[in-house]
Amino acid sequence: MDGFLDPTCGGITELRVHGVSGTPPASILNHPHPRQIAGDATTGFYRRWWPGGRPDGDQDDLPGIRHREAYAWGGLTSGGRTIALWLLLLPFSLANLSYFMLPRPPAGARLRHVAEAAQRLFALLLTGTLVGAVTRASVDLIGWQCTAAGRACARESAPAWVHWMSELWGAEPSRRLAVAALAPFAVVVLLWWLARRTWERDEQTGVPPGGGSRPGPLLARPRLWHGGAPVWRLRAVHVAFALGSVSLAVSAPFVGDPRGLALTLANVAVQVAAAVLAALPGIARRLAPGEAVPSWLTGACRVLRVAGPLTFVATIAAALTGMSPALPGRQLPGIGVGAFQFGLTLGLGLFILVASIVLARMDRPAETGDPIERRALCGVAAWFTLMVAAGSANVLALGLLFWTATFFGVPASVAEPGPVDRRLYLDDPVWWTAALVPLLVIGFVAVAAELWMVRGSAAAALTPKLTPYYGAYDRDVAGKWALASLTDRAGLVLAVLTGLGVAGSAAVTVIYRFHLFAPVGGLAGLLASVGSWAMTAIVVGLVLLGRRTYSDTRLRRTVGILWDVSTFWPRAIHPLAPPCYTERVIPELLARVKILTRTADDEVVLSGHSQGSVLTAALVLQVRPELRPRVRLLTHGSPLRRLYAAFFPAYFGTPGLSAMRDAVRWRNLYRLSDPIGGPVFRRVDPFGPRPAGEGEETVDRFCWDPLQPGPGEPLPEARWHSDYWLDPAYEETLARLTRSDGVPRARGG
Repeated sequence: MDGFLDPTCGGITELRVHGVSGTPPASILNHPHPRQIAGDATTGFYRRWWPGGRPDGDQDDLPGIRHREAYAWGGLTSGGRTIALWLLLLPFSLANLSYFMLPRPPAGARLRHVAEAAQRLFALLLTGTLVGAVTRASVDLIGWQCTAAGRACARESAPAWVHWMSELWGAEPSRRLAVAALAPFAVVVLLWWLARRTWERDEQTGVPPGGGSRPGPLLARPRLWHGGAPVWRLRAVHVAFALGSVSLAVSAPFVGDPRGLALTLANVAVQVAAAVLAALPGIARRLAPGEAVPSWLTGACRVLRVAGPLTFVATIAAALTGMSPALPGRQLPGIGVGAFQFGLTLGLGLFILVASIVLARMDRPAETGDPIERRALCGVAAWFTLMVAAGSANVLALGLLFWTATFFGVPASVAEPGPVDRRLYLDDPVWWTAALVPLLVIGFVAVAAELWMVRGSAAAALTPKLTPYYGAYDRDVAGKWALASLTDRAGLVLAVLTGLGVAGSAAVTVIYRFHLFAPVGGLAGLLASVGSWAMTAIVVGLVLLGRRTYSDTRLRRTVGILWDVSTFWPRAIHPLAPPCYTERVIPELLARVKILTRTADDEVVLSGHSQGSVLTAALVLQVRPELRPRVRLLTHGSPLRRLYAAFFPAYFGTPGLSAMRDAVRWRNLYRLSDPIGGPVFRRVDPFGPRPAGEGEETVDRFCWDPLQPGPGEPLPEARWHSDYWLDPAYEETLARLTRSDGVPRARGG
């Protein structure tokens, strides 16, 4: 290859790791001609290539002396077309996040283990919620109601692909249900295929010898990022549970038939077995080399993996041959499983709330008076996030039900009088839940208005302080800084919306159980109608967004930002969520650091921006102790303290961050205009005197943004969260990190 490319590994290597949205290598390296030197099409390491030959400059690569290298991992979250399907899996990702938010006080190990079991059961019910929605839409609304004789799909105007069932089997419901059950079965197969495909790609890296016994913070344990076996076990449990719920919808209406009763009991047994296995602590345990789970547990998962499909096939085969008599009803009859699962969900949610509060009180940090030490949502973020997961799952589920009923007929409440005609009936709780949507929107608008007022007050307080630095531009800069500070109030938004949702759900439950009144007519009917259309629009919008994401590379990168943040953590309690990219990134970076630090004269500066700073910070505790003196850490735009320590204190709290600081030399750059990044240890007051003792060894360094204009010059453009690599403070800090005993190392030719 013509031109110049430095492939050497000796000397000082500045290894840049990008943040969200899959930043291309050219932007990471600030060079128009990147060339891949290691990795593959999904993740890779890149260096600068000069087509005109070897360059000569202070920042250019010199073989064996200094190099700039980039690690691009965005292909894991925004490179594949299947990311379009991930949009529907957000509730599963949130469930996994909630697991890592749970406090872990040493004295509360037993309570935490029980709470984790409850979280795994809750995650299992989330699978049941989404698969159950598809089952209800297909088996109930279409198979039982719409295609029955004289109903909406029996009309000549009905779509041909459902009308034929009414023509052939209008009076034979079991056959209609068997055909309709193929739709949710296809969804389960798709979820299994996606989970298995990503599991094979991202979670099969072996644990290094001795990796599980290393003492120190949780992030220092290599087994955290190696979840092949536990994710496999959980996947078998969830798939069997989902297939059992589909089969149960087909067999339960025919419990009067001996075959229907036997199949119903078999399907219930599959679901109960799945729930019992999900609650066992060994099912999700990540092991160190030499450890093993009981053989009977792996065997039970293998048996369940076969039993789920077998009972489904047996149920469909029996239904196709005809089962009777069926239980009567306008809607699909059942045996109370749905009500039981709803009650179990409420009980689990209440227990997780109480356990989270107790664990948070046991793990309460010392009061320092510094807001940088505060934890999100008083340490109960795990429960709030789990409730958001349940809420988003229900919105998707109910949106699908309303869309199906609207497409094939007219959505109706069972309490509405009059003839059946084209009506497709939905339970009253569905309508009541829909009525909550407008209330949530009102609550969101109220919180947004409150935050805007807070922003105005903060900007007014900042303006006089900024006048000596920015002159006439003081208001403009104050507005930018005040807007960025609203991130610290993200917990308020989450708390208000979750509170409204939980309170509304409790009210819906009371109204329905005591039959106080129906959501028909009046204000309740209006809210329910508005909410039904809103949820239908959400589902349609997600489908359209997913379709466009499939073909639009730029949109895939934008949507990928969501997964960059939510899939940092492993699939600890929900195996059908989008994959954890860290399980591939950490081993790859570890291997690269080992190559770049072969001799005592070699150094690596891990330069992480935004989410990349989280990756590099977690990485330094995985580096072998004998290599750590050759490693430096430079973070910028980092959410480590602002978001990760606040929401994941067991992993990124002060003990974990202090361990990182003790492991390697570390500097962190931050701006007050940055809505994501912030200080890690000390919030510097840019308007006050420099604190005593603050020198070169201080981790955090404040950077002005926008840069202060000269006399008569316009205000420079604010960089907000981006382009830290171009900030003058970056190169200066990088030079200090690579300095030994006050003498710069390897900075010349």
